[in-house]
Amino acid sequence: MNLFNRVFYFFVKWFFFIALKVYNRLSITWTEDLPSRNVIVAANHTSNLDPVIMGAVFPRRLRYLAKEELFRPFLFGSAIRALGSIPVKRSDNQSAASALRTFLKLLESGENVLIFPEGGRSTDGRMQPLEGGVALIALKAGAPIVPAFITGAFEAMPPGRRWVKPGKLSITFGEAINTADYGKFGGEARGRLLNDLSDIFASFESGARRG
Repeated sequence: MNLFNRVFYFFVKWFFFIALKVYNRLSITWTEDLPSRNVIVAANHTSNLDPVIMGAVFPRRLRYLAKEELFRPFLFGSAIRALGSIPVKRSDNQSAASALRTFLKLLESGENVLIFPEGGRSTDGRMQPLEGGVALIALKAGAPIVPAFITGAFEAMPPGRRWVKPGKLSITFGEAINTADYGKFGGEARGRLLNDLSDIFASFESGARRG
């Protein structure tokens, strides 16, 4: 990033961080320190607010794919672009293979990426089954996965709502998953990694329901 973009990024990041802390009483829990290398952050997805939350709280800039429609309000579009989003056209043949190449290229260049492994936004606030893309990308890139669970975003900004409602938000970052522990790249390794990640999210969700 050039100097202007770097300054704008930090301005947007801290603006949203302070706004979320004050307006939504945002709380953040870290299970352990981040790995020193670049990572994949895998988070649940219930709201258009999710990438803003992640971009505001994560100590490194995150790159992620976002629907082109989200960029049309100029101010919001400029803000999420500064936070690291990459616009994707729905009509584009943005296939799984194309998304895979984009993420691998970002990771290869040392970027940290944000992936919503459910493959789309939940319509009822509950976790959906994980798709295999995150495991494939992580194993191909050899990048650790940092699981993250956002609570309260669905209530603050459910699908169809344009403005954020007051209400408590919390985010928990779990222990990083070392993909090197899964051995040789292949279907068996992908399956084990995806199962382990699914178990982590199930534990997060169960804990959130208990309050």
